[in-house]
This record gives sequence, structure tokens and C-alpha cells, in this order.
Amino acid sequence: MPETRLGERAPREVLLDVKDLKVSYGAITALKGVTLSVGKGEIVALIGANGAGKTSTLRAVSGMLKPAAGDITLKGERVAGLKAHQLVPRGLAHAPEGRGIFPNLTVLENLELGAYLRRDKPGIAADLKRCFGLFPILEQRQAQPAGTLSGGEQQMLAISRALMSKPKLLLLDEPSLGLAPQVTQTIFRILREVNGEGVSILLVEQNAHLALELAHWAYVLETGELGMEGTGKALLASEEIRKAYLGE
Repeated sequence: MPETRLGERAPREVLLDVKDLKVSYGAITALKGVTLSVGKGEIVALIGANGAGKTSTLRAVSGMLKPAAGDITLKGERVAGLKAHQLVPRGLAHAPEGRGIFPNLTVLENLELGAYLRRDKPGIAADLKRCFGLFPILEQRQAQPAGTLSGGEQQMLAISRALMSKPKLLLLDEPSLGLAPQVTQTIFRILREVNGEGVSILLVEQNAHLALELAHWAYVLETGELGMEGTGKALLASEEIRKAYLGE
């Protein structure tokens, strides 16, 4: 369907600019020319059905997948095709679907690995304290193997580990997946707080209602192409979105 835009986007300094992004898995084209942007200080949500290409978008942006075509610019620098370890020092962090923690390492060791490219010891110590302030349960569990944490605690650890790299842009893939509603609410409250501290967020989330409530701007992906975009509030009010993604 042709792309539809709902609502006006506030003026912003563009942090991430993705143009005509195409991703293929062999003969299968997962993304057919996706164009989106994230502004400085924005939370941008990417919603859509399973298989729409949301995770592929994040993986291409974070260097885990090489795009077949298209351009990706981060803070004005062209970064398409760079590897993940080259993007982390440029201010990008990715908390993937499935969390990707190291289960046999302690909580503290997982967090320290998040800062592995940093050399500013006082800054690392301050950010560790900040993560423990955001998620106090992690401080209590810091000596435990990460694999012994509950699902919600593991998600808190995955987000905190990403924050330990001191990102300007945080990519989050399905942070609420498999979590109890109360834990999900806690995580989304913390994401709002993190954003308030200056971290921009590109969020892929199965819970479209929560994602749109949180997002300043959102895109709807449909089988590898953008269908609609708009403010979170405008998309929440859209009858088409409510029927397709909010179960109404």
C-alpha cells in the first residue's frame, strides 16, 4: 500500500538516516527499500507483523547484516557496511531480540563487557552506578551468573549492558517479549527515563500499543516496505492501525 503519513514531525537534528535500505537472505528479499530516520532525543518505534522486516532493519543498521543496497548515515557519517564493533565507538548500541547475554558470566562481568571499548575508568564506574540506579535488582544480583536471572532481569541486563557503551543511539529489539505486564511497564518507564537523559532510541516492539504510547514517531513495516508513519499518538488513534495491530 502507498505510504501514509499521520501527524507532523517536530523539527529535529537527524542522528540516524536510513535511505532505500534493502536486505536479502539468499533469494529472499527481506527489506525492499526502507527509508527512515531517528532524530536526536527521539524515541522512534518500528511496528509490524512477524516477518515484516523489523529485526532485519535493526540488524542492518547495527552492522550485524550487510545491506544489499541503500545508505545508512550516523551523525552525518556514512556507515553502511561497517561491522558492529566499528559502530559501537561511533555511539550505536544494540540490545538484540533474545537478549544475547553471556549466561555463564556474572551480571557484573556482562556489564563490564558492555564497556569493553572504553578506556575512561571513572566514566565506566559512573555508568555502572547509573545502571544499578536504573535497575537496582542488578546491583543485588551482580555476583550471580547471568543465566540464573529471571527473564525480566535478563532483559534489564541486556539494556544496561548496551548502555555501558555510552551510546547516543540505542537499538532495542522486542524488549517486552515473554515478560509479565508489570515487568514490561517497569522497563518502558526506564526507557523513557533513559531517553530523557539524552539517549535516542529505535525500538522494535511486538506490543504496538506500548510502543506507540512511548514513541515520538513511528513507522509501520509491511512485508519489507513502509506502509504508514506518523506520531505515536496519531497512529494510536488510526482505525486502520487499531484493527491491524491493536486487536480492536
